[in-house]
Amino acid sequence: MGFFKKHTLRTRDNQRTRAAELTLRESIYPLCLVTILFFLWGFSYGLIDTLNKHFQETLGITRARSSGLQAAYFGAYPLASLGHANWLLRHYGYKATFIWGLSLYGIGSLIAWPCLVYRSFGGFCAAIFVIGNGLGSLETAANPYLAVCGPPKYSEIRINVAQAFNGIGTVVAPVLGSYVFFTHVGTGEEAVNALQNVQWTYLAIACFVFCLAAVYYFSSIPEITDADMAFQAESTHAGTDVEPFHKQYRLFHATFAQFCYTGAQVAIAGSFINYVTETRLNRTGDGPTSSADAARFLAGAQGTFTMGRFIGSASMKFVKPRWVFFVFMSMCIVFLIPAITERGNTGMSMLYFVLFFESIIFPTIVALGMRGLGKYSKRGSGYIIAGVAGGAVVPPLLFVAADSQGAVDFATGHSPTATAMAVPLAFFIAAWTYPVCVNFVPAYRDVADRFSTAEIGITGARAGDAENQNQTGSSGVSGDVVLAKDEAATHTETVDRDGETHA
Repeated sequence: MGFFKKHTLRTRDNQRTRAAELTLRESIYPLCLVTILFFLWGFSYGLIDTLNKHFQETLGITRARSSGLQAAYFGAYPLASLGHANWLLRHYGYKATFIWGLSLYGIGSLIAWPCLVYRSFGGFCAAIFVIGNGLGSLETAANPYLAVCGPPKYSEIRINVAQAFNGIGTVVAPVLGSYVFFTHVGTGEEAVNALQNVQWTYLAIACFVFCLAAVYYFSSIPEITDADMAFQAESTHAGTDVEPFHKQYRLFHATFAQFCYTGAQVAIAGSFINYVTETRLNRTGDGPTSSADAARFLAGAQGTFTMGRFIGSASMKFVKPRWVFFVFMSMCIVFLIPAITERGNTGMSMLYFVLFFESIIFPTIVALGMRGLGKYSKRGSGYIIAGVAGGAVVPPLLFVAADSQGAVDFATGHSPTATAMAVPLAFFIAAWTYPVCVNFVPAYRDVADRFSTAEIGITGARAGDAENQNQTGSSGVSGDVVLAKDEAATHTETVDRDGETHA
């Protein structure tokens, strides 16, 4: 029984494990296991967006101060993706990084428990920082793992489908917040009870992620090495790793785009409830929309975000991913402009469209940015995920801009948050330079297209490989594709310029 056999958390990075050549069937189990992680950080992210507005009400803090949640959460990402998680990924591999990230997530959730009980905003931000380190570690490993584990032709589709479950998590969290935690929010006993209700969610999260970490330890998932990724890049004739790392300009452009886009996305989601309560009257027309109702509208908007992921992923089967990416990024800009100028249901519906078209952008930047990196893939993924730090920068800028606009005035239509949406608009435009280059600059476009037409893991490229036949046998189970540590020590492979392998 493979579940109980001896397990190791260290893999030699200069030797191939054949994981980069997995077929669709062989990659199903590891991809399903990793997809669970996407739901976890989608739920965590969605819960923070809901808590943001409710902390303003229950603790009486400003918009700018409440954005400390986003600053703590996303500010932890570069520390993980460029620091401890990236080091673990390069020296121990993906499984160790997954377990490390889940452990940090669980520890942060346990820290959050007493902070919520005693209404300590600073303490809760510290807990969120630990959680952010855990989720940053998971993203550092999960996104490149999905991009590489399986046929490269479908990497954008794989990562977008998995990210769709991230969207499901962002829908569940605000629904839970509006219908369970904050149905009756005031500033007295009800506020205390509301925050205490959240503690049980974080306790449940801690128990679940610790159990999931144990599942990862005992599961046999393919370990992808730098040698595997170099082989994949060379086989598609799209490898750019012949140049030194500091000349991987496409990677750095992708990182810049990720920083700008993620910052804008987080700012819009984090201020959505404020936007609705400032621009839309309630059903009777005698006052603003309540925060609980606005949280329900946020859940609906996140639902369109999730739907966009599935629709965008399906469209990539028929249209080149780079064109889908370009259209979706352009539409974000087109629909955010009227959200600044319009009010009521019209303005809110524009944000619904913005969230729909945001859906595929983050994972597609990851997939396209890693194209051709080869042996630099693990290191490069850390840079792209570090771009998530934009979520710690742009929301405070938006809320500072909103606070400077004075009070809401329904009579004149003045909404500080709506006006401040110009901040994420500027960052969207900056991020838009990347899809423009991917589609119209040959040095970007050619690398993306070569991977999109690759037949690795689809045709019989591995059929004549006797060693692979011995590994997979007749079962086709993905876990058997991985070379054991002892076997890897005596089975080194090299890759020649034609992409052939030699034992």
